[in-house]
Amino acid sequence: MKIVLAFLAVYLIWGSTYLGIIFCLDTIHTVFLMPGVRFLVAGVILYAWARRRTGRPSLTQWRDAAVIGGALLFIANGTVVWAETRVPSGLTALLIAVVPLCMVILEWLRPGGVRPGRRVVAGIILGLGGLAILTGPESLAGGGQVDLLGAAGLLVACFVWSAGSLYSRYATKPSSPYLAAGMQMISGGVLHLVTGTVFGEWSRVDVSGISLKSAASLAYLIFFGSIVAFTAYMWLMQVSTPARVATYAYVNPLVAVFLGWAFNNENINQRTFAATAVIVTAVAFIVSGQSAPTSSNIANRIVEDATENTASAIPEPDSVSLADACAPNTECA
Repeated sequence: MKIVLAFLAVYLIWGSTYLGIIFCLDTIHTVFLMPGVRFLVAGVILYAWARRRTGRPSLTQWRDAAVIGGALLFIANGTVVWAETRVPSGLTALLIAVVPLCMVILEWLRPGGVRPGRRVVAGIILGLGGLAILTGPESLAGGGQVDLLGAAGLLVACFVWSAGSLYSRYATKPSSPYLAAGMQMISGGVLHLVTGTVFGEWSRVDVSGISLKSAASLAYLIFFGSIVAFTAYMWLMQVSTPARVATYAYVNPLVAVFLGWAFNNENINQRTFAATAVIVTAVAFIVSGQSAPTSSNIANRIVEDATENTASAIPEPDSVSLADACAPNTECA
């Protein structure tokens, strides 16, 4: 049940952050400072809450957290934000859906990796097709020629996100998933803030001009988008398969479309419902086509973590529930 709740958090909450970011950027006109504040505040809150319940992280754990946070939250997330200034939203959604393919290939190529089955491959192809139906041909090029630099940036972001996600499965981490996620968000947030400072974004910040809707959206991104959903995502990367976890890339745009219709007066049509059917089928293929890590494999990873983290007791993998994650704070990326 906890795995189901974690998937729902990643599917629904991250799907809603598309709209949250739009509302946020209405009056907060920064590419790096806004996500920097989001991730840093979320990370500090989660870290402070988890630090009271576990031992102090080592320098090696901070190093690996910086690698993961830098890859996922700074390089991948930041590149997507930059690319969206050059590439139509429809093409952006479609290219980001390459994440499941990247994860499956990288997981297969690593030493001792798992070769994807036919159902997983079929699910990936169906998922890409479903997103192509959802976005439609008219939105893929935005009525003009595709910006190759922007499209290449999106593909790089997909690769970096996938590689960072897979690295997180084997990196040296604290026994507490909350503490690990907090450290990763702090690292990503600091990198965003430093970059925003270098590019002079503080001069664009007008605190008095920030609307209530933008402020509320930022709070939602911090607590639900980051603290809840990002923590759930990183936990799922430990207890489920990369292909299953990566299905969020198919579901998130679908959730965003329906929320845009409900709260932002955006249109949906028969193509939306057709895409929904295809994407749901794709997710079903992927979920049924690759077995999750066995309990013995998970136990072995926990024992390995215990060898390097002697300070505190190790919680069971499924001790991270969505309710628990919501308790200290709320957020998403």
